[in-house]
Amino acid sequence: MFMAWFGFIVSLATIVIVARKNLALALAGGAVVLGLFTMPILEVTHQILRTVSDFSIIWLALAMGMIPILGGIMIENGQIESLVQNVRIKKRYLLAFAAAGMGLLPMPGGALLSAPILEQVGPNVPNDIKAAVNNWFRHLFILIYPLSSALIVAAKIAELDVYVAILYLLPIGLIAALLGYILFLRNIHGTTKYHKPFSWRGLIVPLTVILSAPVIDFSLKRIFSIGTFATLTGVATGLILAIILGEKRVDIAGVVSKTRPWNFALIIPGMFLYLYIFQESNARDIIATIPLPPLILALTGGFILAVATGRVQLPASIVLPVYLATGEPMTPFIFAMIYVATFFGYIGSPVHPCLIVSCEYFHVSVTRMVRNLAVPTLVIILLVLIAAWITLL
Repeated sequence: MFMAWFGFIVSLATIVIVARKNLALALAGGAVVLGLFTMPILEVTHQILRTVSDFSIIWLALAMGMIPILGGIMIENGQIESLVQNVRIKKRYLLAFAAAGMGLLPMPGGALLSAPILEQVGPNVPNDIKAAVNNWFRHLFILIYPLSSALIVAAKIAELDVYVAILYLLPIGLIAALLGYILFLRNIHGTTKYHKPFSWRGLIVPLTVILSAPVIDFSLKRIFSIGTFATLTGVATGLILAIILGEKRVDIAGVVSKTRPWNFALIIPGMFLYLYIFQESNARDIIATIPLPPLILALTGGFILAVATGRVQLPASIVLPVYLATGEPMTPFIFAMIYVATFFGYIGSPVHPCLIVSCEYFHVSVTRMVRNLAVPTLVIILLVLIAAWITLL
């Protein structure tokens, strides 16, 4: 029992420390460390081979690698900016939409790319409000977007249909949007001055590219039940459309170099290697000895790890297997509570890269930003805890 505890703690420490440099390597390294402490080396080797030979994981990894390329191409050829510029709505809503639109295709430095658009849309809006909007609304679409890499892999770990998970996440997404409106947008008035005339093509083309991937993914999963290959097909289709419908030629090699898609792709086998080794090790037995209800353990653990690391995938890859190890059923409602606690811990984390670059761009202190985000974040977490308390009654 001592070796299992020690190995589990060392594996978590390995993940947290190495994740500062490379998340994929951190997850794989933490998995191997846990395995070496809790099972024979041949079993560790077997789990590694099991992971790298699983085609559902391979398809998912390839899809996750394509998503930042798709985002990079749409930014380089101006499709994202075109979408934002042709959504003719009030300034307060356009600020939120500009941040959220960039968030649909998560990629490194995405918050830094949306910040200049917010600056252009709201030159008279206080900088701390623009920074908060850039961080808060950027992530609200990601919470319920079916091509969010964090959501896809978390749902797969929990063995849930991602679209079923979205139905349970949607109410919190709407509440979060309402909180963001009340706290950040309500007092912003006026309209945006546009430098170009409205263009239907400028609106429809990027929407077609963005929506094609989830539509194809959803359709193929429902009609042919082909799992993660449907996700790969949908993302690949969106990528092709982004290239052929773009009005500018894009240096694809340059986009690949900038977005570093291999970092996104390699996270997937790392996450599932940790899951498989955890499930087969005796570390799962020690979880039953922790004197907390499994749901409360997963909620608090996910939130604390997300705040500490500024990530979603890392805490999810730890707390979801921990909850599953208890033998408790993973219903869509339980999954939604755990995922929301983790996700909003990530949004408000002072080491979250999007938060940091937003503060830097708008010249706002990290302390001020965290304070602005604390109220809506704590409201969301309080609602989750109330829901958990009712569930446990």
